[in-house]
Amino acid sequence: MKLLLDTHIWLWSHQEPERLARRLARALENRDNELWLSPLSVWETLLLNEKKRIALEPTAEEWIALALSKVPMKEAPLTTEVVMATQRVELLHRDPVDQLLASTARVFDLTLVTADQSQLRGTGFSTLANR
Repeated sequence: MKLLLDTHIWLWSHQEPERLARRLARALENRDNELWLSPLSVWETLLLNEKKRIALEPTAEEWIALALSKVPMKEAPLTTEVVMATQRVELLHRDPVDQLLASTARVFDLTLVTADQSQLRGTGFSTLANR
């Protein structure tokens, strides 16, 4: 399975693994699964740190580099095709990052791993719930 981690799932997997359901934790640890991360999630992580909603030490940049070195991930690029696919996914809200993550999952045939109910109720892309 090819799994695109939502920002909070990526952060929880490193900072609060107890928040991950057992089934999901096993899926993330399964070497047969490909783990993908969008640069949008890295950007969101930087913003959360800047707003002091999370604390990344010693610096956000060093934390991100270390997290990416610990768990290899494929980068899910933000492309014109991904942007255009936002017209073919539906979410309960119009958060641009969530729309782009959903369309990334659609374009690259990935399963979006999330705990976000809005994304889980979305259409036009595959999801895996943190349950």
